[in-house]
Amino acid sequence: MKSPMTSLCYIERNDSYLMMHRIKKKHDVNAGKWIGVGGHFETGESPEECLLREVKEETGLTLLSWRFRGIVTFSQEGFGTEYMCLYTADEFEGKFHDCEEGIMEWVPKSHLMELNLWEGDKIFLKLLKDEEPFFSLKLSYKEDELVEVSLNGKELKKN
Repeated sequence: MKSPMTSLCYIERNDSYLMMHRIKKKHDVNAGKWIGVGGHFETGESPEECLLREVKEETGLTLLSWRFRGIVTFSQEGFGTEYMCLYTADEFEGKFHDCEEGIMEWVPKSHLMELNLWEGDKIFLKLLKDEEPFFSLKLSYKEDELVEVSLNGKELKKN
């Protein structure tokens, strides 16, 4: 059984984020969406160990500098609840390689909102852009529709 804990990282270079267009994996809840790099914790991993392993597996890169920016709680009917540790990273080394789950592309931050993103991702990407201090964001979906948003325990939106 997969852990309900995940990591997600937005790797920065030249005012761009490394984004993955999820078009390769079968039966993918993120199919067609653009997301950062990450995945589920393995047994016994800390958030940082998961972050470093997932980035290395998906990109070939080794992170040298990163920031833990927030925790995002996702709930979606039929998929349960996921607790995502959200990071940004601005220093790395290694040889980049292709990923089995999607196509990787450096996307200027100014163009992020033009991509096919989850509605909730737009919210936390704006929090990252605004340099929001460490935050807790809750995003609840009914199918693909965002129906509840809470930031630091305060409701922002409900349909």
